[in-house]
Amino acid sequence: MNSSNTTNEENVGLPIQEQEIDLMELAKKVWDSRKFILKVCGIGALVGLIIAISTPKEYTANILIAPESSSRSTTSSMGALAAMAGVNLGASSGRDAISPDLYPDIVNSTPFLIGLFEMPVQTKKDSVPMPLYTYMSEYQKKPWWSAVVSFPFKLIGWTMSLFKDKGEETEFYFKQVDAFNLDKRASGIAHAIGSNIMITVEKKTWVTTLAVTMQDPLVAATVADSVREHLQDYVTDYRTSKARTTLTYVEKLYQEAQADYQEAQKRYAAYADANQSLALLSSRAEMENLRNEMNLAYANYTQMAQQLQLAKAKVEEITPVYTIIQPASVPLRPSKPSKMMMIVGCVFLCGVGSVGWVLFVRDFWRNRKKKDSQPATESR
Repeated sequence: MNSSNTTNEENVGLPIQEQEIDLMELAKKVWDSRKFILKVCGIGALVGLIIAISTPKEYTANILIAPESSSRSTTSSMGALAAMAGVNLGASSGRDAISPDLYPDIVNSTPFLIGLFEMPVQTKKDSVPMPLYTYMSEYQKKPWWSAVVSFPFKLIGWTMSLFKDKGEETEFYFKQVDAFNLDKRASGIAHAIGSNIMITVEKKTWVTTLAVTMQDPLVAATVADSVREHLQDYVTDYRTSKARTTLTYVEKLYQEAQADYQEAQKRYAAYADANQSLALLSSRAEMENLRNEMNLAYANYTQMAQQLQLAKAKVEEITPVYTIIQPASVPLRPSKPSKMMMIVGCVFLCGVGSVGWVLFVRDFWRNRKKKDSQPATESR
């Protein structure tokens, strides 16, 4: 009984001892190859430094805006005044279809990005303004390995450009781009602009952060402020489109009512001057009819004037208000690339790769070479 228990305990303990011995051997292999691992990590640090230096700097401009709440209700005084004028403003209450959650989709839409093509920008080193399209297509720096990889494609493009009309190329920046039928180049520029714009929305407070990243700090701040302005105009046009249509219609009715009142007033004044000394009942009746027409035209004119003021007030009322918490400013330091993170990442990858080589690949590779060399030796 005791001997069997002792044997079982020894058998159970063997795998643990072997595992401990294996771990010690692995640690010893790593320690014995520490010089090799350090050399590889040093090469990784050098490669990371080269990548960090070769990567163009990018600057990020941030804007914080607090949009107005999308739920609104008409005030009681405005509703009472509208009811007196015969206008119902109660349908204006409710929730707006465009909430801050849709701002990222609006900014990344093709029509919105195309609207930024002709925006004038100016680099910090150059005082001559240029369209954003020109800046994105001709003034973007790229790392040296990107130029090497894209050289064959550029050579093909240069060869194909010899057979194209150069006038079409120079006029491209100023012609109206069709959002429905974009060519490959315009689509690529739009995608490049959209990838440099980031919008995040805080769910509870609706505070919206707009971040624009560009290779030039002044361009980043300019584009950020322009995107904010275009976004506000887009939302404002959407919310006030129906009210502005109503305002245009009311203005037309107001002008017609004004013209009718002035015409009735002229007719009454002309008839009264011509028949001032007459005492005929027919002339008095005609004058009374003209006076009534003038009073009716004046009442209609007065009512349309009130409705015009209400329509204008309605447009002002539903126009969204944005509180700019932090305006755009020219960034002083680049946000990308992080040289330290690149160096640490390359060192980590090289360290993991060298340790894996020492523990698992090197012995297998040596044994493979020995097996391949043994048959050749025996045949001799």
